Amino acid sequence: MNGMLNLADRLDRIPRFIGKCAGFVVLPLIAVIMFDVITRKIDFLRIGMSQLSWYWLIEPIKLQDMQWHLHAVILMLSFGYGYIMNSHVRVDVFREMLPRRGQAWIEFWGIVLLAVPYLVIAIYFSFQFVKISFFQGEGSESLTGITHRYIIKSVMFIGFVLTFSAFLATFLRLWALLFGDHDGKERAAAALKLFSQDTNRTADALAAEARSMAASLHPTDKER
Repeated sequence: MNGMLNLADRLDRIPRFIGKCAGFVVLPLIAVIMFDVITRKIDFLRIGMSQLSWYWLIEPIKLQDMQWHLHAVILMLSFGYGYIMNSHVRVDVFREMLPRRGQAWIEFWGIVLLAVPYLVIAIYFSFQFVKISFFQGEGSESLTGITHRYIIKSVMFIGFVLTFSAFLATFLRLWALLFGDHDGKERAAAALKLFSQDTNRTADALAAEARSMAASLHPTDKER
């Protein structure tokens, strides 16, 4: 069981790190938007910039393409991290009224029946999407836009792979939580962020609750 949880930690580490890094992409995104708006709306700046020899690098069409590209990087590379941290919006009201074990079972079967099949299909077709774009030499629909569009399209493939890694890590932890021994249940419960009640809890409170949950999920000798 420890080996399974160690594997989950390694699978978790990659989307977590890349997701955090993707968050910083919002800074160049803001800079590009501000630069694009200012240089297009202020006439003397727009005229002066158009006379520069390297103006082709900062043409409005390229800047607008770059905005969409940076948006794609932020979204696709942070989906896995968002799932690990349970920051996605959940609208399953009935799930929230269930005990922790019931919530864990719903998440477990949701991953097996819905998430994994969808992500396998999405990874396959996104790879085909990138491959076709590469061999076609696809570029922007605008003549002055950003070329080599397969580069930004590859972010979609990478994002789905990272999301799959996040779901697989969560699945392994749920397996340990539902079927493992007492120590495995305790460790898995402490690592999972799937329960909305965990918001704003202290680390000590979460650790104590994880021990309590693990004890409740672990049958006693009399129950056996």
